[in-house]
Amino acid sequence: MDHIVTVQDAVTAFADFMEPTDAELDAIEQEMPVILADIELLDAQIITLDRIPTELDNRRICRARLRALTARIALANRTAAATVPGGAA
Repeated sequence: MDHIVTVQDAVTAFADFMEPTDAELDAIEQEMPVILADIELLDAQIITLDRIPTELDNRRICRARLRALTARIALANRTAAATVPGGAA
């Protein structure tokens, strides 16, 4: 006779105590501009997968790369400013 059992890890994997903390949610919110810029870059690149990129496609990818880089720089600067006590001299 086969017994039917549940896998305890799968059942409790999404229990209330496993919710993200406020600090984790704040970190995700700070990184959201970078995430959105990366998504925009991926969208621009995906469009050109099945065809030869046009000049417009190339400009769209270039702008998306610039936005992604700008978002990463802004995040790095915010992170560095937050970790330096007393600010830069």
